Amino acid sequence: MVSAALLSGVMTATPSYAQLAPDAPSVETPFGRAPLSFADVIEKVKPSVVSISVVAGGGKTAGKTGKNGLPEGFPDIPEDSPFYDFFKNLPKEFRNAPQQQRPTQAQGSGFIISTDGYVVTNNHVIDGANKIQVSFDDQEKLDAELVGTDPRTDIALLKIKANGKSFPAVKFAAKPARVGDWALAVGNPFGLGGTVTAGIVSALGRDIGSGPYDFLQIDAAVNKGNSGGPTFNLSGEVLGVNTAIFSPSGGNVGIAFAVPAVTATEVIDQLKKSGTVSRGWLGVKIQNVDEDTAAAIGLSEPKGALVNEITPNGPAMSSGLKVQDAIIAVNAEKIADSRDLARKIANYAPDTTVDVKVWRGNKEENVKIKLGKFPGSSDEIAKLEQGGGAPDDQTGTELEQLGLKLAPVRGGEGVSIMDVDPDSDAAQKGLKAGDVIIEVGGSSVSGASDVADGVKKAKDMGRSAVMLYIKSAEQRRVVALQLKKS
Repeated sequence: MVSAALLSGVMTATPSYAQLAPDAPSVETPFGRAPLSFADVIEKVKPSVVSISVVAGGGKTAGKTGKNGLPEGFPDIPEDSPFYDFFKNLPKEFRNAPQQQRPTQAQGSGFIISTDGYVVTNNHVIDGANKIQVSFDDQEKLDAELVGTDPRTDIALLKIKANGKSFPAVKFAAKPARVGDWALAVGNPFGLGGTVTAGIVSALGRDIGSGPYDFLQIDAAVNKGNSGGPTFNLSGEVLGVNTAIFSPSGGNVGIAFAVPAVTATEVIDQLKKSGTVSRGWLGVKIQNVDEDTAAAIGLSEPKGALVNEITPNGPAMSSGLKVQDAIIAVNAEKIADSRDLARKIANYAPDTTVDVKVWRGNKEENVKIKLGKFPGSSDEIAKLEQGGGAPDDQTGTELEQLGLKLAPVRGGEGVSIMDVDPDSDAAQKGLKAGDVIIEVGGSSVSGASDVADGVKKAKDMGRSAVMLYIKSAEQRRVVALQLKKS
């Protein structure tokens, strides 16, 4: 029970106070009325929150070869494993024998946004699903179909197979959250459906290494199984979609991240219309312009995004844009830094022609670029870049910093962890074989060389740790790994 004295010390004015029922238990503060209980809000929104169960894999395969050259249905063994040749050279009678694939199960959370049964959850909750079901507090369980996904924001849209049934729905908040607003998370942690936790919005604009998008930081308890669930304000509106946690151990330590309502609604609108999300793409690698860089190129202040590489076959390749150009505006909108540029470009539709103002040779110049469509996966980007990456000897040296052995993820995003040095910081922070590294230092990865590049970049910047975005079976989280001193 939160005391009136405590509330009077921490509450700030928010529009949600006006939503309190006249007879709702509350306390007067210098900033308005504040609730003594969240029960009325939860009673209103809880029927719209669902638990999601997923079955992936399963079935039999026979006589087919998988992506790794082994019989389909066999373990995805790396080519440098001593067992690889054994399985690859199995006699025909063994290769053609039906192989039973073991189905996997996962659980998460979601919430209904329309009375006809559209449900929002996380992409990583339903990734690879053969069967999706949603269940309610009264144990009713219904099948759902996938409408579309957006891995970049980790949003997925489902539709309940309802045969005309109507459902209770919630709506997204029209006004952005503020630091200090109450945050009520409802979901299915550890399979315990219908669980409610409370906290506040503890920060805004968090970069968790998932492209150009900012995330809300909340301190309401969020654990495995909460993924895809909503965080509400006191008006019962959805502030954000819970998607990741910051955790050395894999459990709640009081820091969770949610996709803000404004971002989620933009993505969901596109998923409803086409099942996919299309974003503009420049086809460049960029970095922030710091004070030293600004001084070196003659800019009066550190602003904009510096081009350090142009993707072969990308939209900017034939536009006249050059390496070491500083992009300072797009369609007359000023660019603050590299993330600001990425965000603005992503908001344009593919095939849009934009006016890009650059700082080059101590003067401003304008370049017109017809945007491409942002590649859907890191594999697509890697193909456009035609391999690139760090040399093998450098890769090995940099990966020793993390205590990890890595392998490609065939047909998926990121790099899979094969082995973890038990004496490493990675082991202490709960990384294990089978986890997938999606981002390193804010950049997507498709191979070990990309991870090595991220480590080297962090060291070159004088940092003592590097940020990794990790995907495991039921959860995504951000982990900072310490770098060994040279």
